[in-house]
Amino acid sequence: MPRTIHIIGAGMAGLSAALQLTLMGEKVAVYEAAPYAGGRCRSYYDRELDCRIDNGNHLVLSGNVAVQDYLQLTKAHDTLTGPQQPIFPFMDLGSGERWLVRMDQGRIPFWIFDPQRRVAGTKPADYLGGARLLTATASQTVAQLMNTQSALYQRFIAPLTIAALNTEPEIASAALLKNILVQSFLVGGKACLPLIPKEGLSETFVQPCMTLLQERGTQFHFGERLRRIVTEESPQGPIVRQLDFGTSQLELSDKDWIILAVPPWVAAELIPTLTMPNEFRAIANLHYRVEAPSNMAGFTGLTNSVAEWVFTRGGIVSVTISAADRYTETKHEDMAAQVWQELAKLFDLDPARVPPWRLVREKRATFAATPAQQLRRPKQYIGWKNLALAGDWTDTALPSTIEGSIRSGMKAAQVVVRWGS
Repeated sequence: MPRTIHIIGAGMAGLSAALQLTLMGEKVAVYEAAPYAGGRCRSYYDRELDCRIDNGNHLVLSGNVAVQDYLQLTKAHDTLTGPQQPIFPFMDLGSGERWLVRMDQGRIPFWIFDPQRRVAGTKPADYLGGARLLTATASQTVAQLMNTQSALYQRFIAPLTIAALNTEPEIASAALLKNILVQSFLVGGKACLPLIPKEGLSETFVQPCMTLLQERGTQFHFGERLRRIVTEESPQGPIVRQLDFGTSQLELSDKDWIILAVPPWVAAELIPTLTMPNEFRAIANLHYRVEAPSNMAGFTGLTNSVAEWVFTRGGIVSVTISAADRYTETKHEDMAAQVWQELAKLFDLDPARVPPWRLVREKRATFAATPAQQLRRPKQYIGWKNLALAGDWTDTALPSTIEGSIRSGMKAAQVVVRWGS
């Protein structure tokens, strides 16, 4: 009888692991507590706005290798759109200044010598100071390595840190930001083309993968929450013998494997002895049903504002507010009204006419990307005979991103292939 790989969790990490193993000819079954796949990366119909929206905004780059491989395998690469050049539009709502960061395609950053292409108010020497991030050690924060009074920090590094790490730069891991820079900006503009889904997150990252998996025989079980893992000791370490779903129990054969692709707080309940991140950061996303001017990139970065990244698509303006714990006490109505004032400045719209809106707040969207929390991230293989971990909270060397999630699933699949044969 062939073995079965039981994947717990149908978020991006679980789907990535299932994709890799299914294409290698493995028998795979996926179990998801929710009635849908995708986790924090999905689309749904919102009744109040009477339209389909994404539960959050996700920007990927052309240099995100794992994302590109995933989309090629699922034949979904054409569902992304973006400019043909590495451009990043910004506006400072405090001063009203607008600028367009426009990189070179190659590795040599000629763009930093052109005031029309670099961050407004910066000088070429500022970027040399920013290079200190490349020397970051595991214990250093972003703010410790930067001149926090510089325009480069306030208008680029700080917004990038909050967006990519979902953590304030004063406490955010400089090493994690360095890893992002090394794999994107230092490669050159060809790795920094911004890409967003043409239609929605589900249409790009979820549905094509599920269709392929189901065509290959992968079984999905929704509404199945794993309650307990039953193990026994073996010479090779703990071995999972049973998966307890409450109303049903699943016995595992000697050859079967389990990939635990669940949020860290769920993993902590199932494996209490496992060290993992235990501090988290919120993300808030505001969606407005309104027509607004778009640009070549499809988004704009804002500084000196509550709103940080603004996306426009199909009559919807979506705003991302990272590290949103700062606004926990702010009422949803007040947040929507304040952000609309900022959008009215950006798009030159009537600030008094707040359109229909929806605020989606995820209290534990990502782990806090601090040096201390980074040390708590476990590897995909923890020494158990038939268990691997997946999730953006595992040690991927990246913060909580789609790229990190997909990489973790790929690594978990590699664990199964290497240790499970």
